[in-house]
Amino acid sequence: MHPLRTIYIDMNSFFASVEQHEEPALRGKPVGITAMEGDVGCLVAASYEAKDFGVKTTMSIKDAKRLCPHIILRPSRHRLYVRYNQRIAVILDRFAELERVRSVDEFQIALGGTTSLLLPASDLVRTMKRAVKDEIGSNLRFSAGIGSNHLLAKIAGKLEKPDGLQWLSPDNMPDRLADIPLDDLPGIARGVLAKLNFAGVYDIPTLYRLDPKHARAIWGSIEGERYVRLMQGENIPLGQTTRGSYGNSKVLALENRTVKNAYMVSRWLVEKSVARLRRDEYTASQFSLFVSLQRPDGRWSRNIKTHHSQDTAHFLDLNRQLWRMMYDQKHPYLISSMGVHLGNILPLSKRPAEMLLPFEMAKQNKREQLAKTIDTLNRRFGDRTVTYGVNKAHYGFFDRG
Repeated sequence: MHPLRTIYIDMNSFFASVEQHEEPALRGKPVGITAMEGDVGCLVAASYEAKDFGVKTTMSIKDAKRLCPHIILRPSRHRLYVRYNQRIAVILDRFAELERVRSVDEFQIALGGTTSLLLPASDLVRTMKRAVKDEIGSNLRFSAGIGSNHLLAKIAGKLEKPDGLQWLSPDNMPDRLADIPLDDLPGIARGVLAKLNFAGVYDIPTLYRLDPKHARAIWGSIEGERYVRLMQGENIPLGQTTRGSYGNSKVLALENRTVKNAYMVSRWLVEKSVARLRRDEYTASQFSLFVSLQRPDGRWSRNIKTHHSQDTAHFLDLNRQLWRMMYDQKHPYLISSMGVHLGNILPLSKRPAEMLLPFEMAKQNKREQLAKTIDTLNRRFGDRTVTYGVNKAHYGFFDRG
């Protein structure tokens, strides 16, 4: 049998399960997790009790209530879910090599030695399932996939839910996936599917048997060759990603859709984005604003190029300039969503000195040093202890907890 190299762990209905664990009265009941307070928007997660009624993630709350009138809604608390993610990671790492935390509810375990065989790998999964149940709670279950590489392990982890365990390798491929639609595979989005269909590839067995060089031509990039080689069982490690920008966007709650409130939320987003830029020791030389208006000509975006900076006050000034420009051009009444974006980033260590600006090579200037001090105070005493004037926090999926 081919060696197995990866276990992919996918927590089952993780956000809803955490809420059921935190609030025992919710256990055994249909629960939906919303992106914001109230009965507007869509679900970001649903418990299996809700899924039994046909409720799905990303479904509108209106449709979810139509299918399941007694569904219980709770606003998402991402920071809480991150804390549970960290607790689970500690448990998993005690039994095996936790290679990567792939997301807040997905983990990748490396196999080797005797665990590269199916029976020991399966026993390892069962041991980790028991440990999570005993040390956290029976509501926290996961499905696991064992595979010859991370892609096959991830696909295997989706085959049996909840609380499942499946495996994929050249020993059972592609027959094990013969009845699964091609676009159910991770990485086969609409655009890639259209390219594959145009090339005569309509099912997984045909994809599996492609020459990798042919797949590269179909995709139009090396990712096609990489994908088919992974499907065929090669162990190609995940590459390191490089960040290209920083930013935040927000679909606005109804009370924040006025121009005044939306602008105040944008100031909050700028503060958050530049603080992350500074945390990672980057600078940016382009600031962009994106606004969606509640009317037919509803999109507006502009950017301003500037010197490389990580100074929050500087980017707040650019944000104000763009809002004034947008208002003069559009005279909006209501704004449904907007985002800010810091582009053309450069590590602080590589920023050159500026003759006409107070910048020394690879060093923060006084305003940036002050901003870093504010970051320290906010980390120590709590978010928003010190702000740059008036803004309006708009907590959502990734902020609450």
